[in-house]
Amino acid sequence: MVKEKFYVTTTIPYANAPPHIGFALEIVQADVLARWNRLLEKDVFLLTGTDEHGVKNFQTAKKQGVGTQEFVEGNSNAFEELTKGLNISNSAFIRTTDKKAHWPGVVKMWETLVKKGDIYKKEYSGNYCSGCERFITEKDLIENQCPDHPSLKIEKISEENYFFKLSKYSEKIKKLILSDELKIYPQRWKNDFLSLIKDGLQDVSFSRNKNILPWGIPVPDDDTQVMYVWCDALTNYLTGIGYPKKKFEKYWPADVHVVGKDMLRFHAGIWPGMLLSAGLDIPKEIIVHGFLTVDGKKMSKSVGNVVSPIELLKQYDADSIRYILCRNFVFGEDGDFSEQALVDRHNGELSNKLGNLVSRVVSLIEKNGMKKCENGLKVDFGKINLLMENFEFDKVLNEIFGFIDDCNEYIQHEKPWETKNKKVLYELADAIKKISILLYPFIPETCEKIAEKFGGWEFNLKDFEKSLSDKVKVVKGKNLFEKVENKIEKKENTNKSQKIEGVMTTSEVGFGDWTKLDLRVAEIENVEEIEGADKLFKLSLDVGELGKRTICAGIKEYYDKKKLKGKKIIYFSNLKSRKMRGIESQGMLLAASTGDHKEVILISPEGKIANGSRVG
Repeated sequence: MVKEKFYVTTTIPYANAPPHIGFALEIVQADVLARWNRLLEKDVFLLTGTDEHGVKNFQTAKKQGVGTQEFVEGNSNAFEELTKGLNISNSAFIRTTDKKAHWPGVVKMWETLVKKGDIYKKEYSGNYCSGCERFITEKDLIENQCPDHPSLKIEKISEENYFFKLSKYSEKIKKLILSDELKIYPQRWKNDFLSLIKDGLQDVSFSRNKNILPWGIPVPDDDTQVMYVWCDALTNYLTGIGYPKKKFEKYWPADVHVVGKDMLRFHAGIWPGMLLSAGLDIPKEIIVHGFLTVDGKKMSKSVGNVVSPIELLKQYDADSIRYILCRNFVFGEDGDFSEQALVDRHNGELSNKLGNLVSRVVSLIEKNGMKKCENGLKVDFGKINLLMENFEFDKVLNEIFGFIDDCNEYIQHEKPWETKNKKVLYELADAIKKISILLYPFIPETCEKIAEKFGGWEFNLKDFEKSLSDKVKVVKGKNLFEKVENKIEKKENTNKSQKIEGVMTTSEVGFGDWTKLDLRVAEIENVEEIEGADKLFKLSLDVGELGKRTICAGIKEYYDKKKLKGKKIIYFSNLKSRKMRGIESQGMLLAASTGDHKEVILISPEGKIANGSRVG
């Protein structure tokens, strides 16, 4: 039986600088999709690589006084090092300077477009951004600067180049996107792109004069020109799987292109146009992730806050980095990366919750053994798979760690260290197997270590559904995680006027103050313990149009954790965030309280009202 195929790609970043944390986000997301689809027993191909041609690489190498090939070699090696360091399961790493694997397919694509009559030569004058490596119209400039690269000087260029007739395919591309034949996700980016092309797509420059840019793939039958980035770089999605040889057909079309929001216009416009011209199938879906800031600030060399994932790997395990990149960000939205959050997630969730569960169960089974029985600890695979299909990685992890919480509560309730109940221990061991298989796409190295402790299993759906044998010999070995120290100085802001941390009580808000506050309906999606905190819960909120928010609230002594999950509350959305126990608390909730705070009741909206709705 032939397996269903799944072909997923990242963009290929310019090799003009080493990788930063933003690309680590993209490559980890693509790897999670690849590993998940292997878990579903599909034939998976994951492609990544580097774009080594283009103006930026040539100019940067020239400034540094080194040969262009030597310059891009160093940066490309850094990207390859990152794929290995982050345990990326890529099937190939394509480089646009590879004359054997890449160039023949690019030349074939060019010649195919020429035969179709879609490439022509003309003289052109325009505004050129070396950061985008494209011409920009006057209406798109903001104060004579590129909106994506405001620090770069716009060049006035006039030269004779080849152009691709993208305008010829403009209406067809629009229809494909509107019908979701070419799906763009999330919806906001589909709408954004359709708005961008409402007046139609324009023909695009497809070559550069060799006198200006001698670095690139030569245009066939024209010694004066080299190919521009579009035909060269975009065709990697074909050459990476064997194009122009027929073997590429095994995986084409791509099932998912994972791109940053600044890359959408090229992947949803120029690339489908090239494929339509060449008579090839278009990709099935383009998914668009947001940008990362660092500690609330835009990454910038001048600010000195560019985070190198390669340097980060010298301090933290790959799985901890992979985990934070999937756990802390809503796919499609911008997010903020902080080392503080990485440390907190590692210590609080990976070490305290998952690590302690595995350690306790293995120790107890070593002493008491286990006895096979029907497992009452259930996790909803169908729900998790649906969330994965919607690229909701944060919610997938929320579900899995909710199940881990259930297992930790079960062990506390059943007390197998006292009862020596072998059936309870079997249930927990079988649950841990399921947890490790579900988590494998996110933290593969850790999950392999878990499997080793229980005699091993395959990370696929078949083994997920299979019951664990009670005859395996468990091996405790080393702990899965060591606690890591935060290397960032903690700055705890305390508000002495608040009697209950993270809670605004009705007695503390004067009538005149309400008009200044933005009150929203929010739903508590998850409740977590905070290490060392007697009064605080960490609450994960769904605030509808405002997205996901995290708050710390001092309601632990008033509410049972289980009763809070799914509860609707009133949330103050426009209060300044502050650090509490090392966690960024993004606002407060509203409660009614007696003067001495011996009783606190959360204010909940009545009736069916959507998350994010305004109150008042």
